[in-house]
Amino acid sequence: MIIFQNVSKLYKNNSHEIAALEDVSFTINPKEFISLVGRSGAGKSTIVKMLIGEEKPTKGRVIFASYDINKLKHKELPHLRRKIGVIFQDFRLLPNKTAYENVAFALEAAGRLQSDIEEFVPQALEMVGLKEKMFNFPKELSGGEKQRVAIARAMINHPDAIIADEPTGNLDPINTWEIIKLLLKINELGTTIILATHNKDIVNYLDRRVISLENGKIIRDEEKGKYILV
Repeated sequence: MIIFQNVSKLYKNNSHEIAALEDVSFTINPKEFISLVGRSGAGKSTIVKMLIGEEKPTKGRVIFASYDINKLKHKELPHLRRKIGVIFQDFRLLPNKTAYENVAFALEAAGRLQSDIEEFVPQALEMVGLKEKMFNFPKELSGGEKQRVAIARAMINHPDAIIADEPTGNLDPINTWEIIKLLLKINELGTTIILATHNKDIVNYLDRRVISLENGKIIRDEEKGKYILV
């Protein structure tokens, strides 16, 4: 489903070039659950940005399903992004919209019918355990509840993959594990999950594939990996 082929990303810093990624290659199959680990600045966020077309590689190719992301025009990016749900550490909910409206907004942007929105939004919020709070605004929700709204929004278009970029970074341990259980449930239903995280306990608990990054390079790619940074 996802191919990174000899990908390098260079950023200019005054007269110097800094390599955010250096000759990175890996593939991700449908329905996999992958953890991307590495210290801050290791290249995790650059990989995430490339997958959703926010950044393009300096060298190499990034392919998602039938999309050669390097070659996509700006107007084609929304089509790609409907295939990839993204969950962020800071939730990125619209503060003046209810939980229902935040999730519905993703369907409205995709041009879905009002009848679809009325059917699918309550289903998505029920799946994440928030049907009773669908008309609450973000300020009336806890951090864990906000992240569950964000998960409902990410999965509402039935994407092929969900990228979770440090989704538990702002949460307490109880809510952290609730979010991880939700991601596992979504994965069991057939969605590929790419989890970028600093949380060693989560990675070791999952016992799934782990891609470890350091200074923009893959230093480890293990099928049943652990969080190991030397």
